[in-house]
Amino acid sequence: MNATAIAAAFRAACHAELDALKAGNVHRFSAGHGMEVAHFERAAQAAAPLLAAPGARVGERIESAVAASLAETGLNTNLGILLLCAPLAAAAERPGPLRASLDAVLAGLDITDAQAAFRAIAAANPGGLGRHGAHDVAAPARIGLVEAMAEAAGRDRIARQYVSGFADVFEIGLPRLAALADAEPEARTEAVHLAFMAAFPDSHIARKFGEAAAEEVRREASSVAEAVDFRAPAATRRAPLLAFDARLKARGLNPGTSADLTVATLFAQALLSP
Repeated sequence: MNATAIAAAFRAACHAELDALKAGNVHRFSAGHGMEVAHFERAAQAAAPLLAAPGARVGERIESAVAASLAETGLNTNLGILLLCAPLAAAAERPGPLRASLDAVLAGLDITDAQAAFRAIAAANPGGLGRHGAHDVAAPARIGLVEAMAEAAGRDRIARQYVSGFADVFEIGLPRLAALADAEPEARTEAVHLAFMAAFPDSHIARKFGEAAAEEVRREASSVAEAVDFRAPAATRRAPLLAFDARLKARGLNPGTSADLTVATLFAQALLSP
């Protein structure tokens, strides 16, 4: 796939995610956490060509796209999205099946990718990141990017994708999309987001509010997911989602990792079906 198509797929995935009612996150039905839809749209537009830069290393894609997003919005709107989508974009340039190409991209990551990714993470300064272990992102990287992600994988679901071959995207997100092939696009995205929220405690919530709060949200998401008919008319489907969204935002809880994985799933789907 060429760079123009990859950039277009990325922008489309970002916009589709914003069109869906993702409980606790920013979307067209409700702003939140000091951010609005327009911030995410502008960040996606700024990041897309850099994420899709032909032949660029994964770390370079992450660093340049994060810098462009920060310059455009002054906010950390899409660090997690870019950490997930950069390897997928690099894989899409290669011939052959996407997942096999992704495995090859991940296997080729090195210390230069880690150094660039660490600089991007430090620049974005995500909430609740803290300092962890011998390979903290506040210091220069001394190991490859996969090794650094492995060190964080136990506490960060985005890092875990680098050491699992993006298992959550391919084994939770994409199957959930496929199971609702006959539903409205927004409903499919909402279902994917809830599937991630229900499958594991959201890393972003856990970093900021602790594991107990993240597990409580996971249980709530599981109950909501069981109650929602994603093939129902929009007004019927969205009533429990709006209520859940309001409850989360009233408590300041933002399931940002689940939203980032949702964008990555939509992006992967687009790359699989150009």
